[in-house]
Amino acid sequence: MTTLLAFIFAIAILVVIHELGHYVVARWCDVKVLRFSVGFGKVLYSRRFGNGETEWVISAVPLGGYVKMLDEHEGEVPEQDLPRAFNRKPVLQRMAIVVAGPISNLLLAVVMYFALFVHGVPGIKPVLGEVAADTPAAAAGLQSGQTIVAVNGQATPSWQDVRWVLIDLVLLKEAATLEMRTAQDERMSRVLEMGSLTPADLDSDFMQKLGLHLYQPPVYPVIGRLVPGGVAEQAGLQVNDRILLANGQKMSLWEDWVEIVRANPGKTMDIEVERAGVTVKFALAPEVVDEGDKRIGRIGAAAHIDRAEFEAMLTEVRYPPIEAMQEALRKTWETAVLSLKMMGKMVVGEVSLKNLSGPITIADYAGQSAQMGLGAYIGFLALISISLGVLNLLPIPLLDGGHLLYYSVELLKGSPVPESLWEIGQRAGIALLVTMMAFALYNDISRLISG
Repeated sequence: MTTLLAFIFAIAILVVIHELGHYVVARWCDVKVLRFSVGFGKVLYSRRFGNGETEWVISAVPLGGYVKMLDEHEGEVPEQDLPRAFNRKPVLQRMAIVVAGPISNLLLAVVMYFALFVHGVPGIKPVLGEVAADTPAAAAGLQSGQTIVAVNGQATPSWQDVRWVLIDLVLLKEAATLEMRTAQDERMSRVLEMGSLTPADLDSDFMQKLGLHLYQPPVYPVIGRLVPGGVAEQAGLQVNDRILLANGQKMSLWEDWVEIVRANPGKTMDIEVERAGVTVKFALAPEVVDEGDKRIGRIGAAAHIDRAEFEAMLTEVRYPPIEAMQEALRKTWETAVLSLKMMGKMVVGEVSLKNLSGPITIADYAGQSAQMGLGAYIGFLALISISLGVLNLLPIPLLDGGHLLYYSVELLKGSPVPESLWEIGQRAGIALLVTMMAFALYNDISRLISG
């Protein structure tokens, strides 16, 4: 239910803002607006306010919307209303009306990012974990515990910022100059070569291929919680026991303990624990549990987590109002440009079409972000708003960008584009959009099946 409501609200707010852009500029240009619809298809609810000439409508299919303006191409127009028909307006006014929708979505993203940056955006400090050997990060001399302060001169206060800047550099196939700070507060610069990566690597975890891993505080093999009646409790283990040995193997981290327990379902294990400075020996047999097509062991114990260490890794990115507006504009611009680059790479086959997402994936992300909190949900809305604005500016017939292209041609040649060319473009646009939607839905379903 959370996912459904978050998705419906997201689509509603983005569509309303988009269509309001068209509506407001149309009214400024004295174009008569017949209908403002949220959704397509059968009308579920309609209303006129006072003596208003516009019908405000909610329709059955909540995946878009439209503003219907008086236009001779769509029906007979009374003579007294001809000056207010859309097609009778100067081409520059028609272009302004068309472009107003996508621009409204981009401005909405700026406002949302501004609010987030003023309030504060939670993040994780960009501290490096273990640097894998034979990776670009290792070749650059990066080491665990170093903090990435900036990439190519752009400040990176969070791990998310580092990832964002590097995505763009992977697409450009450019090296990254990293400004680093050590645990001793020493400053240094390192060059991270990106030549071994291709845009196709964006389909997977490209940060891992670079050898960049986020630092995670170690979780030691100390028991923090026991499941009542579980194997561990029945064997005599207690909270705060530290696992020293299991079947003669030294347990340095909790993951070592988890690994050996999972590998011994139903088999008796000899373990040694430290309890209040005294070594105590136990024998236990992990419970047998089916996990997919294999059997694993489980004992009913959870690790002790030092929350202070994990909380020390958290940060909040916040700016004063003027700087927040600058960052909001930069973020919106960079996201829009990156979206265009990704689309271009898809067209030439350098980036997989698997990156296309449809309504199912968008709904899933809407639900996940809503459950994470208002800030995460607003960030999601800003991202989708930018995507909607950029998509509608593409020169594809049926979209705002396609109409903008036709009007640009009209502006240059001094006369409208022939009706026959409009019809051909409409058909091509329908075919292209249906194909894109088919790919997006296929990707959605594949993600659901594969988990």
